[in-house]
Amino acid sequence: MAEWPDADELKQVLDITSEDWDETVGRVLASAITRVKLDVGNWVEGVDEPDDSLVQAALRMAELISLRPEVAAGAVDDPTYRRLLYGHRRTFGVA
Repeated sequence: MAEWPDADELKQVLDITSEDWDETVGRVLASAITRVKLDVGNWVEGVDEPDDSLVQAALRMAELISLRPEVAAGAVDDPTYRRLLYGHRRTFGVA
């Protein structure tokens, strides 16, 4: 199993070289990881661990939150994010 990405990895994705944004990057990443766990559903801390696809989904969500927040709100419509979550969902919305 993989580990959730850290702020340095997200800074590479976003091409941030300054340390001025470390606090903001950390908050964005924490929000993205929380979103991935919510989208998977029934996530149990200490039991469940991310695989490479979920780690990448967290990075993608963090990128969306940072660069295109309006898209992040409807991330289910983002094809990359949707593909990364494929096969991981445990709960589904009821129509």
